[in-house]
Parts: sequence; C-alpha cells; structure tokens
Amino acid sequence: MGPLAFILVSGLLYFQADGSRLRNEDYPPRIVEHPSDLIVSKGEPATFNCKAEGRPIPTVEWYKDGERVETDKDEPRSHRMLLPSGSLFFLRVVHGRRSKPDEGAYVCVARNYLGEAVSRNASLEVACELQYYHLFSLNLF
Repeated sequence: MGPLAFILVSGLLYFQADGSRLRNEDYPPRIVEHPSDLIVSKGEPATFNCKAEGRPIPTVEWYKDGERVETDKDEPRSHRMLLPSGSLFFLRVVHGRRSKPDEGAYVCVARNYLGEAVSRNASLEVACELQYYHLFSLNLF
C-alpha cells in the first residue's frame, strides 16, 4: 500500500490521509445550543449562547454579517467577550445614530481538525422606546 493507506475496522477510520493516527474517540464538532435572537437596550449587557461538542474540544469563533467578531481575546479593551462556554457576551451594546457596530446577524462556528459546525443565525437588535412600549403591552417583559 502507498502513503495514502487507510485502515477500516468495523466502520472506524484509524489513519488519516497523511498517515497520522486518528483516535477512534475523536469526532467533529456539532452545535448543541444555538444562539437566539436578542432585542436589547443601548448600553445594556447581552449574551448570545452557543455550546458545541467535539473531540478534541472545538474552538469557537463568532461572525457578524459574515465578518469575524473581534473579542477581548483579540483586543483586550473590546466590549465583547468570548466566554469559556463559547458564548458571546457584550459588556454593553453599542449603538449610535451613525454607527451600529453590534446590530446584525450572528453565527458561531465551532472547529476542530475533523471539521466545523455552524450555528443557526441569531439577530441582535437595539430596542427603541417605541419597541419597549409594544413589548410591554404584549406582556413580553
């Protein structure tokens, strides 16, 4: 057999294409808790939950409108924190007349060497007073 040999036993792949051993307990990531849509007040904290399983433990990154989200791991003074669970925590939601850097559609992506898993989209919307009035009238708070 050549260098790209695979061994299959009971449906389990024990070697990768590069010849390195694949442990039979390793498995690709999967999202077990997807984020939900959020409506929050300007300046208030918020959290998008995301939990992923996989072995080895997957790394989690967040994307907003297709762009990678910068967190405290990248920029220590960021108002966005990547929590150990994989959730994205906003110390305060930033929203201005001309700049709305936190509003948008978010996904979390979990990765390990066996692949990646992408969560469902979740939107973050900053509520204005009129929205709060409507939500209170519907007894949602």
